[in-house]
Amino acid sequence: MNAFLISILQFINLIIGIYIWVVIIAALITWVQPNPYNPIVRFLWNVTEPVYRWIRRYIPTTFGGFDIAPIILILALQFLQILINNIIASLYQ
Repeated sequence: MNAFLISILQFINLIIGIYIWVVIIAALITWVQPNPYNPIVRFLWNVTEPVYRWIRRYIPTTFGGFDIAPIILILALQFLQILINNIIASLYQ
């Protein structure tokens, strides 16, 4: 049973890591003028913007024209990864 739970947690950890990279790429693309009809830009927008909108609802994220919603999201996801890694480590003992 522990092996199955560890596998699930490692998979969730992998998905979180991939999503962190998606957030980073989406944030970097906003620094240039991306074509809004590009399928990659649309995918990045559709995957990240709902989460940004949820964060912006509870936390003011615009300071001097700079949006820190991606930074807040990355920090929250890294905290979640640390929590999952600690759970995995405790299951190995």
